[in-house]
Amino acid sequence: MDVKIFGKWDASEVEVTDLGIKRYVCLKPVYLPHSSGKHARQQFNKSEISIVERLVNNLMRGGCNTGKKQLAMKTVEEAFTIIENKTKKNPIQVLVDAIANAGPREEVVRLKYGGISVPKAVDTAPQRRVDTALRYIAVGTRQASFKSRRSVAECLASELLAASNGDAKSFSVSRKDAKERVAKAAR
Repeated sequence: MDVKIFGKWDASEVEVTDLGIKRYVCLKPVYLPHSSGKHARQQFNKSEISIVERLVNNLMRGGCNTGKKQLAMKTVEEAFTIIENKTKKNPIQVLVDAIANAGPREEVVRLKYGGISVPKAVDTAPQRRVDTALRYIAVGTRQASFKSRRSVAECLASELLAASNGDAKSFSVSRKDAKERVAKAAR
């Protein structure tokens, strides 16, 4: 049985080139990305959810789209169609490349020595890299579509394409670069 995401795209042909996040990007074949919250039983089970569903869940954050999963799934499907028409590539591969390029590798934590707080650069955990990349992509999409004539699907498609190419004009890649720049200064 050949199960495809949204009945159109095959996730079995997608490769995760970034070895750091390979365990945390789930490409299980599902027809509709909807797990009904089965991951909530244990702490790190969210990495068992399809990466497409995690993108859908992040798009539901904030403001007027909270809880509207069908609308978010339709938006992601439209964005994937736009990506496939523009690039002739599997849009799930574009999503995985965008996550690999948008996840920061280094962050800053504040350590307290006596009464002084000192910034210190630390490596980012792979699970947090994936979470942060998805959040940056969703926030960038929301900001691009706010008070814009472009639809949310068009904004999501352009954000994913720019992030997968590592373009600094992408919101998610620019936020990653800013976070890594601060961490480099705190070394």
